[in-house]
Amino acid sequence: MKDITVLVTATGAQFMPGLANCLKNNGERKVRLIGVDMKPDETLLQMVDQYYLAPSAKDAGYADRLLEICAAEKVDVLIPFMSAELDALLENRARFEAIGTKVSVSDGQAIAISNNKLQLYQFMKDHGLKTPKFCGVRNVGEVKAAFEQIGYPEKAVCIKATESSGSRGIRIVDPTKSRFDILFHEKPNSFIISYEELITILSERDEMPEMMAMECLPGEEYSVDLLADHGKVLYMAGRESNVNLASIPQEATLTENREAYEIAESVIAALGLDGNADLDFKMDENGHPVLMEINPRIAATLQIFAVGGLNLPYLRVKQLLGEELPEVRVKYGVKMKRRYWEMFSEN
Repeated sequence: MKDITVLVTATGAQFMPGLANCLKNNGERKVRLIGVDMKPDETLLQMVDQYYLAPSAKDAGYADRLLEICAAEKVDVLIPFMSAELDALLENRARFEAIGTKVSVSDGQAIAISNNKLQLYQFMKDHGLKTPKFCGVRNVGEVKAAFEQIGYPEKAVCIKATESSGSRGIRIVDPTKSRFDILFHEKPNSFIISYEELITILSERDEMPEMMAMECLPGEEYSVDLLADHGKVLYMAGRESNVNLASIPQEATLTENREAYEIAESVIAALGLDGNADLDFKMDENGHPVLMEINPRIAATLQIFAVGGLNLPYLRVKQLLGEELPEVRVKYGVKMKRRYWEMFSEN
């Protein structure tokens, strides 16, 4: 097969080694990997063949910079690693295709709904999919009312910013835990916060970002990663998140959950989502999966699927290039454990 060039954004993310392995060790062809990041970092050259600096994804010139790089490097496929850049890439997709670069991005409705947790929950409710109790909130008064409506203090409540990622803007108020318990029994990276402290923090500003309060489910976390073709799931596998650090799995196991798979197929079909996606679930009190959020892109814990036989980023590359997709059998039971790996440079 002919060699290709792939550009990956957010190359400085701690998950880049896994993505580089998925693309480089594909078993079919040589992939020349181009990286893009906001900060200069010579260690990136240990993972990519070339890297460039680019502004923030929120910068008006972000897409123009990526177009410039893609043209110079004759990039075949661009794979975004951040939710924040998807809108800009979608808006400029035709410009990328004009220079021969396929962009791994779904259509507008799927991105808009997936990237806003409140819109996603309303979408799920409208389509008959199970959700926890939830309320949108925009000020402290609405937060207090939402907590009461959801059932606090008899029930724990989770509050989260509707358009955040990487665990930003998320806290859990658990009435069974006092501030003393939080200080002495919760790790500093815990999401647990007291009701009093939450209200004090939110009262510091006259305005706050759109948030949602929701019933906090008691069960374990589970994720489904997949590749779709405009609403039809082509490949799919799930993993248990056995140990988490700020929502990032430190230990995980590939496991099959047919109930979660059926939910994933239903919501992907309803959204018409195309390409890679990561769907996060939590188990309710009866052990049934409830969809919590969707990331319409590749996810951080992607390499465990490749080790289990499902190389989702590379399969997306083949899909975008119009190549025949292979049959895949997932090897369930594969376990992952994250450990530190130091990288060094002289600059």
